[in-house]
Amino acid sequence: MVLCAYVTFDDPDGHDDERQTVLEAWRHTGIDGRAERWDDPETDWSAYDAVVVRSVWDYLDRRDEFLAWARRVERVSRLLNPAVVLESNTDKTYLRDLGVPIVPTHWSSRDLPDHEEYVVKPSISASARDTTRTADRAEAAARAAALEAAGRTPMVQPYLDMVESEGETSLLYFNRRFSHAVRRSPMLAPGMTGADNVRAQPRTPAPDQVELAEKVLADIPQPLLYARVDLVRLPGGAPALIELELTEPYLYLNQADGSAARFAAALRELL
Repeated sequence: MVLCAYVTFDDPDGHDDERQTVLEAWRHTGIDGRAERWDDPETDWSAYDAVVVRSVWDYLDRRDEFLAWARRVERVSRLLNPAVVLESNTDKTYLRDLGVPIVPTHWSSRDLPDHEEYVVKPSISASARDTTRTADRAEAAARAAALEAAGRTPMVQPYLDMVESEGETSLLYFNRRFSHAVRRSPMLAPGMTGADNVRAQPRTPAPDQVELAEKVLADIPQPLLYARVDLVRLPGGAPALIELELTEPYLYLNQADGSAARFAAALRELL
């Protein structure tokens, strides 16, 4: 049996409802999977044939520590996704360098463009944490300035009404092969919370969405066990990247038949 670590965090409330699904799928493909906390000092990472980063959802407050851990693990085992990918992907300034359409983003508190509504968030964040939606330009500028004062990079974007009607489309890839897609709930709609991030329905992506997703992934040279490409449509109808999730994305395995088996097969291929 191949031995692989499923890397998680201290999760007393059981937020990770994909763990058992993954471990069972791994077992069916001859992979002995064991859940390990990324910050457990007693874990011998060299004992594993591969270390798979999954629900490390507490890294935000300790990003430097998390990245140092990733580099240490990579010296003694196969880390998926690789440390260089994790370092780049955990700061959304990577969006500036991808060369694909993204949601229009202003990276400063100064000279804000005019929008009917603003979304202001830090470049290092997840699940709408520290994110503000406001129609007040002065409030948006003040929020962005507060992020700068705290040493964080602000992202100021227009709020796209279409996310409440069409929603975000997330395309899931395992070892660069398309697995499935879902329509995700709008995170900033009234009444929504971080827990609602896992709500989704299966969706067949349009050809222009698939084309954009695969163009995004083609520019990442490192091996990618998993990738989630989150897309929206701009007011003119063209698809745009809202985020490329290569660190700890929820994979919506329980919403797509056969996806856990495809994930397990992709891991076997990379070992």
